[in-house]
Amino acid sequence: MDGDHLKTLILFGALLLSTPLFAAQLDLELGANGRTWQTEELLKHPQVQTITITNDVSYKRDMSYRAVPVAALLTGIKPEDHLQAVALDGFAAELSAAPLLNAKGARAWLAIEDPAKPWPALSEGKHSAGPFYLVWTDPQAGNISPEQWPFEVASIKRMAPVAQRFPALLPDPALAADDPVNKGFALFQKNCLACHRLNGAGDAQFGPDLNIPFNPTEYFGADFLTRYIRDPQSLRQWPQAKMPGFTAAVLPDGDLVMLVGYLKHMAGRKVKP
Repeated sequence: MDGDHLKTLILFGALLLSTPLFAAQLDLELGANGRTWQTEELLKHPQVQTITITNDVSYKRDMSYRAVPVAALLTGIKPEDHLQAVALDGFAAELSAAPLLNAKGARAWLAIEDPAKPWPALSEGKHSAGPFYLVWTDPQAGNISPEQWPFEVASIKRMAPVAQRFPALLPDPALAADDPVNKGFALFQKNCLACHRLNGAGDAQFGPDLNIPFNPTEYFGADFLTRYIRDPQSLRQWPQAKMPGFTAAVLPDGDLVMLVGYLKHMAGRKVKP
């Protein structure tokens, strides 16, 4: 190999290493309006802009992102629709479409990681929150829970409601629609179902089943379950813990009571998978 040829190969290799690779893709499975977006396309989206997130849920500090309003990507989706955001690691966030379509108050954004400007790792030895991360501006206005901030998002799918897909999660049908147990079921879907199954039902692959073999209301005494939900590390500390705490700003005391009420109710409705 002559010197000129070698120089050409070196320059070509350097060019490849210095060129951003736009390999990540986001699959939107929305029926007739579904499509796949590449990172490069999203970074050039006409509505992309720089946003600042105060006290980001995943990074625990202020963060700035290039992001597109989620509503701009949900062509054909109606407020009454139900969506599921699935992460690369199997985390599956159940999301009502209505908050995602909001243009005021709590507003959902798809943050896009630019390979040329990668985000920091979430913690030592971990990946970043990219390539795509669902974040919120003014989340307090909509009582947005930590489970509604999925990171490493790979796809967003339109799905049938949870109650239709997983009847084993349903409370006693004799209960009134406005019964606190049914309200607790709605809170369970919003705050727990992304990580936990119950009666073997759900798409989550992270936390333990919350009814089989035992329901947490059966082994947490007195007020320890509510304390655990508020701050898991206050009762059991370990470095690899993943469950976030749910503050009163995210899950008010009354809602927490209804959530625990749903779990206690379901302890009497065990269905083995």
